[in-house]
Amino acid sequence: MTDKPVFADAAPGDAWLQKAKTLSEALPFMRRYSGATFVIKYGGNAMGDPGLAHDFARDLVLLKQVGINPVVVHGGGPQIGQMLERLNVKTTFIDGLRVTDQDTVDIVEMVLSGSINKSIVSAVQSVGGQAIGLSGKDGALISARKLRRAKRDPDSHIEQVLDLGFVGEPTAVNPDILSVFANSAFIPIIAPIGIGENGETYNINADTAAGAVAGALNASRFFLLTDVTGVFDKAKTLITDLPVDKAEALMGDGTISGGMIPKIETCVSAVKAGVGGAVILDGRVPHALLLEIFTDGGAGTLIHR
Repeated sequence: MTDKPVFADAAPGDAWLQKAKTLSEALPFMRRYSGATFVIKYGGNAMGDPGLAHDFARDLVLLKQVGINPVVVHGGGPQIGQMLERLNVKTTFIDGLRVTDQDTVDIVEMVLSGSINKSIVSAVQSVGGQAIGLSGKDGALISARKLRRAKRDPDSHIEQVLDLGFVGEPTAVNPDILSVFANSAFIPIIAPIGIGENGETYNINADTAAGAVAGALNASRFFLLTDVTGVFDKAKTLITDLPVDKAEALMGDGTISGGMIPKIETCVSAVKAGVGGAVILDGRVPHALLLEIFTDGGAGTLIHR
């Protein structure tokens, strides 16, 4: 007796036809991006939601299966905060950046390069893919220096240099390490930890690290998964297509403000460094990556030259 699916004798339903139609419509996009490198910054609520994390892992495996080379750089701010609280380590923030002393950076590295990184690797492998976890320190993948910020005193108007401790900014990315994985079945998962010229460990903002990686790889696309739908104009309408000069103008006139400014600056820098386009996406939407890549309408804001 030959086994056959229970639905073999049934007429195709609307759901099956819709799936077949969706796959057929995705074909031109699969051909367009075959062999392309996509750098994806992964973090926020999407990383903390088990269902969304599972969907994200499946999406990565699908991209790899159709010939795209995904490279993931992940964040982990909430998880770091929880661990610091559990260990009763008090920290402060300046302009959204965690002041990081030696004890804190050790914990940051443990959380980012350890539990978070390996959980993403495990999620990818649990859905049939192959992933490898890396830190920016591995093979000097991300070289970094101390990030220096200045703040002007509102009363005296004197600029003060702020000491953020072991918070860093990328100075160079070694693309040779990642090119090895482009021609393999492995998906690189990168923790945003950098290494200084004297071996120091630096905590790097994940958006910034991902943008630097995208630029070094001349990625076709840089996807920044956030907790917002995208960039909105003054009328609160989503902007789906945003040239670099217009993005800079919107930051200048205050349309883009607050926490969105550093994200847009990262995207603009990546595009100017040679990335084909940068996309602000809502990571809370299931399969947001696939909606952006394989449909005409997209799902976020594309920033391009």
